[in-house]
Amino acid sequence: MNHKRSARLFDKAKELIAGGVSSQIRVNEPADTPLFFTHAKGSKMWDTDGNEYIDYIQGMGPNLFGHSPDFINEQVSQDMENGYVFAAQFEQELEVAEMVLEMIPMEDATVRFASSGTEIDQLLLRTMRGFTDRKKILKFEGHYHGWMDSVNWSVHPSIAEAGPEDSPVPVGESSGMDQATAEGLVICQWNDAKLLEKAFKKHGPEIAGVIMEPILANTNCILPNSEFLDAVQKLCKENGSLLAFDEVITGFRIAKGGAQEYLGVTPDLATYAKSMAGGFPIAMIAGRREIMDLIGDGTVYHGGSFNSNVMSISATYASLKHIQTQGDAFYAELNAKGLRLMEGLRDVAKSLESDLHVQGVGSVFAISFTTKQEINNWRDHARNCDDDKYQRFAYAMLQQGIRLSSNGRIHLCSAHSDDDIEKTIAAAAAVLPSL
Repeated sequence: MNHKRSARLFDKAKELIAGGVSSQIRVNEPADTPLFFTHAKGSKMWDTDGNEYIDYIQGMGPNLFGHSPDFINEQVSQDMENGYVFAAQFEQELEVAEMVLEMIPMEDATVRFASSGTEIDQLLLRTMRGFTDRKKILKFEGHYHGWMDSVNWSVHPSIAEAGPEDSPVPVGESSGMDQATAEGLVICQWNDAKLLEKAFKKHGPEIAGVIMEPILANTNCILPNSEFLDAVQKLCKENGSLLAFDEVITGFRIAKGGAQEYLGVTPDLATYAKSMAGGFPIAMIAGRREIMDLIGDGTVYHGGSFNSNVMSISATYASLKHIQTQGDAFYAELNAKGLRLMEGLRDVAKSLESDLHVQGVGSVFAISFTTKQEINNWRDHARNCDDDKYQRFAYAMLQQGIRLSSNGRIHLCSAHSDDDIEKTIAAAAAVLPSL
């Protein structure tokens, strides 16, 4: 597949933009060069060389309805005539808040809006510390909560640096990070109740709260086991620590009420972003009123000029209204598409005796290469998955017109068709023997 114009544009980009990209993950795109695109619609994208792709990156998750859905375009185009950024309140903001609180399982909750997942998770951490008057946050290896120094630790650390299984050490994801921020974290293995108990036994009185991806979308789309879910709720309650779900990926994607609905667990606080606005930038924290009141009265400070801007609130209103109008059928159909693709890939892998592995929940799942039947946490992935083989697979799939992410995560959208799914399965059948 010809990418000559993208290559020329990337050479120019490197002279103008640091690294030629505006988010580091983009430089790792499984292609000869980071691709430049001219337009996208529904499940498809077209690059500057005229190549067409079935897209499973979907903006790394936000495009729940596919690229540029007409109903969002129409709503935003209409509402933006009234202005862009008020730095003040308007009625549609309240309508969105009401819709959200009808959809998520939390009772007697309130919300606050921001602009990105990284940003809203910072407010989450600050709020947990402010409410409990404690300094430490417990986070898990393999979980990503944004690129800020305070939490960008032990996301995907090498096993050689990560320390003992039962007492991991914080491993920074970047040069230049403030090393002092590691002192505010307790790092733990995920999906292991006994190791979590040990961490609480050692640090319990210091732990303001636990933050976790309720379904680990940044590592193999791993579901938590029931023993671990019970343990994290019990230990938080016994120790006076808050439980927070980072639903930046799962929120409004896997179910109307997100992972909380799917797992039957209601945390004290939760954050949302990606799929809320169908591709527009927005983020939100939701939580118990008594906790959120600290944000409300300014005890826990939160600001932002672009918070609840007209376009993002408008897109969120259109997105949630569309979901509510479709009812349960929306998620039933979306997840059914994902499950068909998952099963099709598994069938192809089995028929070709390939170690391609598929794990997830339908609307979001992960592809990796491993002979292990189930991956349970980050160290499990690091020890057992062949990441280089996945990169070769994703590169070969791109040549077949299938665009996959560099980290193995697959995002379904409501615009993906049965034909898209069949073509993707056929492409995998053509590619796997070459690996």
